[in-house]
Amino acid sequence: MTRFIHDKFAKDYLEELLKNYGEVKASEKVSGQIKEIDVLFTPNKQQNSNLQILGLLGRFAKHPAIIEPFRNPASSDEICDCILKLLEVKAFLRREAKANKTKLQDSEIPKLWILTPTVSETRLSSFGTMQKADWLSGVHFLPEALRTAIVAVHQLPQTPETLWLRLLGRGNVQSQAIIELQALPLNHPYQKATLELVYNLRENLRVNQELEADDRELIMRLEPLYQRDREQAVQSGEQRLVLRLLNRRIGEINESLIERIKGLSIEQLENLGEALLDFSNVADLENWLNQQ
Repeated sequence: MTRFIHDKFAKDYLEELLKNYGEVKASEKVSGQIKEIDVLFTPNKQQNSNLQILGLLGRFAKHPAIIEPFRNPASSDEICDCILKLLEVKAFLRREAKANKTKLQDSEIPKLWILTPTVSETRLSSFGTMQKADWLSGVHFLPEALRTAIVAVHQLPQTPETLWLRLLGRGNVQSQAIIELQALPLNHPYQKATLELVYNLRENLRVNQELEADDRELIMRLEPLYQRDREQAVQSGEQRLVLRLLNRRIGEINESLIERIKGLSIEQLENLGEALLDFSNVADLENWLNQQ
C-alpha cells in the first residue's frame, strides 16, 4: 500500500518540478499495452536556461525523457520492463514518422532514466553499465543504443546539484535532502511547493497502519519540521493581521517598528492585538514594544 503512496508522491513531485519546462505526462499508457510510463517529459522547443536550477534533474530534462522512479531497489525484471517501455515508445514514434513521411530524428527519441534508491554492483554489471567522465557518480549508462541510464540515488554526491533527485531516495539519503530543502532561501521557486508535497506524503503515510521502518522514520523526522513551518505560517498570519489593524488605528508605521513587530512571538502578537485597541498614536505602540 505504501508503495502506491510513494509512487504518487514521486509523480506529483516530478510533474511540479518539470511542468514549466515542457509537457509532462504522468502515468502515460504505452501504445497497445497495459503498462504505464511513470513520467513522460517533452521539453519546450525553446530551451529554458532556468533548467539549471534543477541540477542533475534539469540535465535529464534537456531532452525528451522517460523517468521511472522506484521506491524500492529496482529488480532486474523491473529494469527490463522500463527498457521495454522505451523500445515501444521508439517503435511508435518510428511508425508515426513513417506515416507522416518524415525522418525520425535521434533527438526526438526519449532517453530513459531509471531512479532506484539503491542498486548492487552485481546488478549494474549484469546490464553492462558504465560511468561517463562528464557525468556525476551514481549515473550508470547502459550501452549507447539503449538510451538508458540507471541512477543509483544513494551514490549521488551530496551537493545542491543532486538535491532534487535525492529527495526520491530512502532513509538517511532522503532525510538529509529534506533538511537541505528546508534550508533553501524562502524565495526559492521550488521550496514551498516541494515541502507541501512532502507534508502531503507525511499525512498519507500517517493514516496507513502497515508502515515500513523507513516510513516511520520519515514521519518522525518530518514532524518537528512540519510543526515549525505551521507555527511560522500562523505567526506570519498574525503579523499581517496586527499590522493591518495598527495601520487602521494609528496610521502608517515606519520600517523599524515593523521589524520589531515581526520579531514578536505568537503570544506577544496576540497580546499586541488586544492592546492596540487602546492606542491613539505611534508613541503608544513604541511604549508597548519597549515593555516587552
